[in-house]
Amino acid sequence: MKKNKVILYYISGFASLFVLSSCDKDYLDRPSEDQVEAPYFFNTSKDLEVATNDFYTMLPGTDVYSDDAASDNLMPLNPANQVKGNRIVPVTSGSGGWSWGNLRKINYFLANYNKVNDEAAKAKYSGIARFYRAYFYYDKVKTFGDVPWYGKVLDAKDPDLYKGRDSRILVMDSVLADLNYAVANVPAEKQLHLITKYTALLLKARVALFEGTFRKYHNIEGAEKFLNEALSASQELMGSGAYTLYTNGGAAAAYRNLFARDNQDNVETILAADYQLGLKVHNLAYTFTSATAGSYGLTKDMVNSYLMNDGSRLTDRSDYVTMSYYQEMQNRDPRLTQTTAGPDFKANGSTTNEPVSLDITTTGYRLIKALPERSQWATSASVFDIIIFRFAEALLVYAEAKAELGSITQADLDISINRLRARAGMPSLNLVQANANPDAYLEGQYVNVDKGANKGIILEIRRERRIELFNEGQRWDDLMRWKAGQKLTQPMVGVYFSGLGAHDFTGDGAADVFLHTGSTNGAPATVTSFINVNQRTLRNPATGQQNASLGNLDPFPQGGVFDESRDYYAPIPQEDLILNKSLTQNPGWK
Repeated sequence: MKKNKVILYYISGFASLFVLSSCDKDYLDRPSEDQVEAPYFFNTSKDLEVATNDFYTMLPGTDVYSDDAASDNLMPLNPANQVKGNRIVPVTSGSGGWSWGNLRKINYFLANYNKVNDEAAKAKYSGIARFYRAYFYYDKVKTFGDVPWYGKVLDAKDPDLYKGRDSRILVMDSVLADLNYAVANVPAEKQLHLITKYTALLLKARVALFEGTFRKYHNIEGAEKFLNEALSASQELMGSGAYTLYTNGGAAAAYRNLFARDNQDNVETILAADYQLGLKVHNLAYTFTSATAGSYGLTKDMVNSYLMNDGSRLTDRSDYVTMSYYQEMQNRDPRLTQTTAGPDFKANGSTTNEPVSLDITTTGYRLIKALPERSQWATSASVFDIIIFRFAEALLVYAEAKAELGSITQADLDISINRLRARAGMPSLNLVQANANPDAYLEGQYVNVDKGANKGIILEIRRERRIELFNEGQRWDDLMRWKAGQKLTQPMVGVYFSGLGAHDFTGDGAADVFLHTGSTNGAPATVTSFINVNQRTLRNPATGQQNASLGNLDPFPQGGVFDESRDYYAPIPQEDLILNKSLTQNPGWK
């Protein structure tokens, strides 16, 4: 039976306590009238619990499983503005992510919780509040860089209301202090839908890895400090023994089963958003299977990233560029066909193969990770839980932090990356071999990667991270912290076709797909997908020619645009710059 739905989705009437700070405009200078409520609240441990329940609305929901569509991993029907390079400076105050209402709620709680005469409750719930303040500021720094740090509630007369940005150094040190406080004070419980010490440890690991690698690759002081914090947090979580990897279904199905089941458990999942028919539903399965709502497709270089099942690289083969769909799906890392529909794809819970349907995918590589049983594919009929934090990420953080610090050993790989590979039935990653023979294909994607002795292993860890965390909302952040924005300018293409006519996608000798220029005459009766190449064009991989008669599906012919001098940060709204003369716009934004 599902629990805690009220906490995540149906927040109690306590939210009205903060109504003045969350309505209309997200200014920090809200009137002080809301403070009259404090003497009548914040008196019992239950008050603290109810107050912090309101903070759970700050957590992501369905966007966790769709954010990769704004990256190089997944191509939607309509590419994201940040990928197209056509973001503009927002006008309205508080828009574009420059919103501060949630911070006021957190700081208001922290200014009043000490009234309660229950030390354990005060420690726990103040720890949860500081978890959320760290979460809030982590998002702000990722988005804007330097931002004003506010550790108190401001009224309209406070001069700090109109101060300029504080340095990234100060803000992230404050975030780290909040996370350390949360780790020390929130109990070590396994609660699937509540913030615990373990959630705080994983957020700390995520934040510190982001900050450490961002500083390393963007030449900002303090990289090693944060990489060591990421290492210690992930190591503590791994050493706790509280979580392990989900393995039900074995190598051929465990990865897919982890996400496609309706109800998460706390084997690997540390925090999940809970859904149930009649209480809270979503429409992700509909967008995964709709030709007009999502039409998501994995990109070709995402598919190329998966190794062969013997651990060798597909991209070391001379013919990998022109392999047919059926050929390239053979003998690969089993996670590939648990992420995109393979030749023998069956809907979850079904025993019969699905017909090949390229109408619902821009690239031909249909998204199936987290796709539940067919009954949930209708609009607003999905009830499967969404994973927000899971243990696998700690293993990835540990390995990457070690590699970037230059201290990684084979033993480190064996307790981290190789556990993930073992679940997938893949050979272990070997440190010496990886560093002796760095993958040129990956190096072409990450041109700023550390060129030292650990270049090869860093590239392999990035491969593993991209595969394991595919479509879990972290790819854009990864590209930004690695200073790899130019990766977005590389072609985002799909399945390769050797020419017009019939193509067998399932390997049974019967055609499934037929390419044409307007007439389907001559198409075999077995065909289930037709592609007019005048409407869905091809790009020749040898020449780069668009509108070719052979090549890869080319759903984004204009290509990505990324301005290295501007696009690592987002712009601040114009009205906020007018209201606060001490603020300055991020470089390159006008």
